[in-house]
Amino acid sequence: MTSADKIRVFQVATGNLGSEMIGRITAHPDLQLVGLHCYTADKIGRDAGEIVGIGPVGVTATGTVEEIIAAKPDVLTFHGVFPDEDLYVRVLEAGINIVTTADWITGYHRDTNHPHPSGRKVSEVIADACARGGATFYGTGMNPGLNQILAIANSADVADIENITVTESVDVSCHHSVDTWKAVGYGRPIDDPTIPDSLYKYTAVFADSVYLMADAFDLQLDEVKFTYELGACTKDVDLGWYFMPKGSLGANYIKYQGMVDGVPRIESHLEWQMTPHTDPAWNIRGCYITQITGDPMVYNKHMIFPAKGVDLSNPESFASIGMTVTGLPALNSIRAVVAAPPGIVTSNDLPLRAFAGRFKL
Repeated sequence: MTSADKIRVFQVATGNLGSEMIGRITAHPDLQLVGLHCYTADKIGRDAGEIVGIGPVGVTATGTVEEIIAAKPDVLTFHGVFPDEDLYVRVLEAGINIVTTADWITGYHRDTNHPHPSGRKVSEVIADACARGGATFYGTGMNPGLNQILAIANSADVADIENITVTESVDVSCHHSVDTWKAVGYGRPIDDPTIPDSLYKYTAVFADSVYLMADAFDLQLDEVKFTYELGACTKDVDLGWYFMPKGSLGANYIKYQGMVDGVPRIESHLEWQMTPHTDPAWNIRGCYITQITGDPMVYNKHMIFPAKGVDLSNPESFASIGMTVTGLPALNSIRAVVAAPPGIVTSNDLPLRAFAGRFKL
């Protein structure tokens, strides 16, 4: 593919995920990196590759929305921890598509828990911006995101489905985002009454994942229930980048359950630990699991391994895998998103090829 055929990408943010994606975009056969938007003043004016430690890539970081629009990219990829809805609106109004990994799958969560300052639903504000600019908006990731697509695909040979449950069973200590884990509640005393609300507020995008799957099955849910169990650290835990005192939150088991007539039908579970030294503790399996009750039954593990030669004793290499599997579903969807009609789309609206990786030839 020549550079003229490649899709022009302007990226936002160079945190853990964004830093990994700069290299992935420059190596992607479909994509050309044409810009980088940074929020930190000391990054503006520097080469994007130098910022993320991979050497110059010939793209200079900028800091205004006007510079994004002036670059006329085909798509903006947003990899910040939290959404920037003001930026979204201006970019979409300018006719630039957006693919984001920040807290968006269907829009239910943002509408419910993070009301727009105007008082309108966030999804309405974004949909209107899409209409004005003729642009498309899509949110994805590994989980939520690809994990639910795997579950839907796994159901294709099952009759009389009774329940579908997807579980993320992972050690999250490789995700070095202090702001994220503080917001979720890790490190607070286990009896801190604010923890349940924090857990819900910052994981409720997984309710989106339940609604996404329900939509694929044309299943009308009565509600999505949120329940949780908390694991308290049995000793002080110092990860180097994060500290959790004895008796503070160090693990959790969260359920988002889509209910029909009082029966859970579609579920997303989060079995997370920052440390194994908690009470209670869970059997962390380091994978994504789909379980389908029906005729026949399905049990599927999605396990991710490093490329040959990667040294997992290096924490940065270990973290890189997590960032890669979070960001690549977004990058690989871009061609389908650019071709999609204007508006907010979900994974149910995109063709199968939107979830395909790319060969190295």
